[in-house]
Formats: sequence, structure tokens, C-alpha cells
Amino acid sequence: MPKIKDPKILIGFESSDDACVYKASDDLAIINTIDFFPPIVDDPYTFGQIAAANSLSDVYAMGGEPKLAMNLLTFPNCLPLHAVKGILEGGNDKVNEAGATIVGGHSIEDTEPKYGLSVTGFAHPDDILSNSAKSGNLLVITKIIGTGILTTAAKVELLTDEENDAMEKTMARLNKYGFEAMKGVKVDGCTDITGFGLVGHAAEMAKSGNTTLELFSSKIPIFPKALEMASMGIIPAGAYRNRDHFSEDVIEFLSKDANKDLNLRARIDCLYDPQTSGGLLIAVNERELPRLTEQLGELGCESAIIGQFKDKKDKYIEILD
Repeated sequence: MPKIKDPKILIGFESSDDACVYKASDDLAIINTIDFFPPIVDDPYTFGQIAAANSLSDVYAMGGEPKLAMNLLTFPNCLPLHAVKGILEGGNDKVNEAGATIVGGHSIEDTEPKYGLSVTGFAHPDDILSNSAKSGNLLVITKIIGTGILTTAAKVELLTDEENDAMEKTMARLNKYGFEAMKGVKVDGCTDITGFGLVGHAAEMAKSGNTTLELFSSKIPIFPKALEMASMGIIPAGAYRNRDHFSEDVIEFLSKDANKDLNLRARIDCLYDPQTSGGLLIAVNERELPRLTEQLGELGCESAIIGQFKDKKDKYIEILD
């Protein structure tokens, strides 16, 4: 791709950010993003909700509010119309919850159903967030992880109804609430966790800020069932690809006993698990942390402090016990 030369494009594709940003005026920045994928759950309505929440998330991660959305839908002609209706209704309800409006879209026939959104959001140019961090920042996560492993387990019916419901509820939850919790807080960087997993997206923040992230593995919220499945080797192929892709960026500083601990090894595996509609990763100064955590709690977010950015060392990520 040729290098972008338009000075009004504040963020393009070069920085691996969550969306592109265009400065329309001194007071208005336009955020554009697009995402879609095949079903990861059985219920059409729930799939629509999750896919929409995933697409909307990129705008929140950039510090903006979604305003307009357009449907992207592919489906085979054998798919019942009530299933198509369910997908679109799920997406529409989630967009409405975000305070945005679906204004159209496009659909084509395909061998596999896929759904997502093209989303436009607005923000003040000064409020735009990038996937970066500063040395000294603490890293806060706003959702529990492990959904990639759980969706893999669900395909072979290894989840209880309660475990499946918890997984779907987490993926369908909007990052709107994590975004709202950042209001009034000076945040130095933000991104959301999706296909590259926690380690991958955290590494992008560390690279962008030329820092090293000490990641506290014991502090990271993980679904207990995901840990159980990981210890049994039930891990999606994407997790192995993530581990290979980021192997040059990561070092594990684990104790000798930890290397023999199967539970800890399963926990480390979960850090590479690709997420769908994962939570936000927020880089914040320690002085701002009390207000952020308080507001996250008030808005029902499962937040945790999972790491700290330091001056750049040999690797971008150091995983600690």
C-alpha cells in the first residue's frame, strides 16, 4: 500500500491501530472501522449481537462514540430467513444500545454466513486514543479472557449451559462501558483485545510506545473453564499462530517451579488465545488509576491491573509469575 500523504488523516493503517481517524475540523474527528466474521455461536440473534459489539469496539478503543453503522452480511440461499432476521435483529439491538443507528448495508450470497458492521464514530481530535503506552503506565483490562478456547470447547459440547451463557454474555457486552469509565481520566493509550490475543495486542501497545510491558500473569482474569480446557490441550489454532508470530517479542520470566506447574502453563497459553469482542486494554498513569477503577466498577466492568510499562528492554513483553 502507498504511504498516506493526506495531513488530515490522523491515524491510518501504518500504526496497526484499531481504526482510521480523519480530522474533519478543529473540533471533529471521524473514526471509521469495519469487521465481520462467520458464526462462533449457534443462536443467530446472539451471533448478531456479538458481531456488532465486536465491530463497535474499535471506535470505543480509539476514544470515540459510534454514530452510524452499515450491515455487512453474506449467507447461503439455504439459510432460513428467520435465521437471517435473527442475525440482523441482534446486530440492530446492540447498535441501538450503543446509541448509534444502522443506516443501510450490503448483503451477498455466499457458501457461509458472515456478519459484521462498517462503523463511523465521532470524537474531538484531542480525545483520540492510539494503541500506545508510556513508561510507568499501568495496564488495565476490562473483560475476562478465554473466549477463544471456550468457543472451541463449545463446538464439541464441553461447556455447561451456564458456562456457555457466561461466555456469550461477555462477548456481547459493549466496550461502551469501558469507554465511558475513561471519561475525566487522562489515558495514555487504549486498544481492544481481538484476534491477536492479550499478548499480541499488549505487544503492539509496547512497541508503539517503545516500552517493555511486565505482564503479571497471576493477575489476569481468565475463565476457569478456559484454564481447564487449556490444561487438556483444547486450544484454538489461532493461539498457536499468535505464539509463533510474537515469539521474538516475548520472554517468560517464570520460576523453575512454575515451569513444572501445569496450571500456570495453561494460564500462559490463555494469554495467546484469540478473542472475539474482547475487552479494552487501557494504559494509565498511577495517579489516574483510582478514578478509572472506581468508574469501571460503577459501570459493571470486570477490571484488573495486569501489568506495568517500563523503559524499553530487550523484549516488548516480559511475562512474570
